Amino acid sequence: MVVDEIFELVSYRIHPEPHIRLNQDVCQGCTHRACTFACPARCYTWSEERARVEFAYEACLECGTCLLLCDRGALDWHYPQGGYGVRFRVA
Repeated sequence: MVVDEIFELVSYRIHPEPHIRLNQDVCQGCTHRACTFACPARCYTWSEERARVEFAYEACLECGTCLLLCDRGALDWHYPQGGYGVRFRVA
């Protein structure tokens, strides 16, 4: 099964408060922007116009890849409140 097929089995119940917060002041010092390449849900994107990483938590798969890769400590990451977040269906 490839990643795109897995996404078809995912649904979300999005909490109005993000479960991940990106500290832009800390993030600005990062030169490799690994989160923009490694996030399987593509929650992190580089904005040339704003010269910074943009983040949208709504599609997060809660895998923790971003937390492992962020060597600057720019993320405040926790799982969403119970009943919210990603839901996986079995095919």
